[in-house]
Amino acid sequence: MKTAIVSAMREELAAVLALLPDEQCERVAGREFWVGHLHGQEVVAVLARIGKVAAATTATLLAERFRVDRVVFTGVAGGIGAGVNVGDAVVADAFLQHDMDASPLFPRHEVPLYGMSRFEADPALRVALLQAARQALPLAQVHEGLIVSGDRFVSSTAEVRALRAALPDVLAVEMEGAAFAQVCHDFDLPFAAVRTISDRADEAAHGDFLQFVRTVASPASAAIVQALLAST
Repeated sequence: MKTAIVSAMREELAAVLALLPDEQCERVAGREFWVGHLHGQEVVAVLARIGKVAAATTATLLAERFRVDRVVFTGVAGGIGAGVNVGDAVVADAFLQHDMDASPLFPRHEVPLYGMSRFEADPALRVALLQAARQALPLAQVHEGLIVSGDRFVSSTAEVRALRAALPDVLAVEMEGAAFAQVCHDFDLPFAAVRTISDRADEAAHGDFLQFVRTVASPASAAIVQALLAST
């Protein structure tokens, strides 16, 4: 079993990389892939970079070049759903591109020629990741539900209201997960994601963002990854 561990930014992945005892760096397409072992399992850790196109490139390389068996995305997101607060974690059960709109040719949010707007997380991997998150973060609230992605950093109350009006069940928003989900769907590659909530996606979303990532989100990601690999 070879597991890909992915984050968008170096700050998000730093604590995971610190755990790898024997990683070897391979550079492909301007990206650094750290290949090594954790808890006796093969892992490939990589920065997806920010945005859907960068994420799709990274996901394709993991499938085609590194031949991973499953992909886990971890990092931060903005909380959208009621009761989803800073410091909580969200494990996705499905992913959707909130800025996909090919109407009137296709319904809003539907990915053209796929006949769907939502890409589900792999059921077994999702359950394992949910259990790992609850084990690793016993004092945090761990939610499960829809995470949406778009090529825009959502940072206003008006945008949050619009997202909740269009997608009442949305819990969190970020910029990569739905692209990964679509690529992994194409390759029949199990994919799941957990996000630590860094902000409420409003006007204060940018405040102390990197400090939160370094001190809260990155250690949380490392703890969840360790719990997952130790149990599966």
